[in-house]
Amino acid sequence: MGNVVLLELDKVTKSYASPGGGPSVPVLKEISLKVAQGESVAITGPSGSGKSTLLNLIGTLDRPTTGIIRFAGQDVSQRSDPELARLRNQVIGFIFQQHHLLPQCTALENVLVPTLPRLNRRRDRSEPRTRLEAQDRAEESPWAHGRRLLERLGLGARLDYRPGQLSGGERQRVALVRALINHPKMLLADEPTGALDQASADHLAELLVEVNREEKVTLILVTHALDLANRTQHQFRLRLGRLEE
Repeated sequence: MGNVVLLELDKVTKSYASPGGGPSVPVLKEISLKVAQGESVAITGPSGSGKSTLLNLIGTLDRPTTGIIRFAGQDVSQRSDPELARLRNQVIGFIFQQHHLLPQCTALENVLVPTLPRLNRRRDRSEPRTRLEAQDRAEESPWAHGRRLLERLGLGARLDYRPGQLSGGERQRVALVRALINHPKMLLADEPTGALDQASADHLAELLVEVNREEKVTLILVTHALDLANRTQHQFRLRLGRLEE
């Protein structure tokens, strides 16, 4: 699958305790997967097959019952919660079926939410000493970066619009920009077109492929939409808790 492995799952399992105290219920069974930097992967399967569970494990939102998850060669399975939170914020972008935008914030403000922890860490840093340094910082600022991304995705005239003033497709494009704002190495998408009409779904699918190709961001998505899955380089199917290519 390429040269530089960004993500590796080694015999990962996930089980949940039974409500009545009986035997645990296995959801994922010895999942092994390698994804190289810049690749695109789709995971399909019926509802309840564990697709979202697998994506949550990859995104460090949940921990495996057994097995190892490596990111850039480092085992993240046993890292502390604060370490995982920093990892998610700095190198992983998330897109969900529902956009989860803050209704009281504008499109640009929603995009900038993931940058707040980084900005807070920079508060105590000294101001730029030269005019050139100040200009460089301004051009690399989250505000400027977010504005450029929104304009690139056709939302330049919607920067000050709130989610309630945007269409479903526009809200998902804002969510995509929010996922990209911190320059992630990996983009995870959970049914990103599931709540969209066909035209908006096709547009978002094209944007995801474009971002993967041009930005070299590793793309892993779970979907019921076979036309979206077929746009990726590798397709897998979850069946009875096991991953099949």
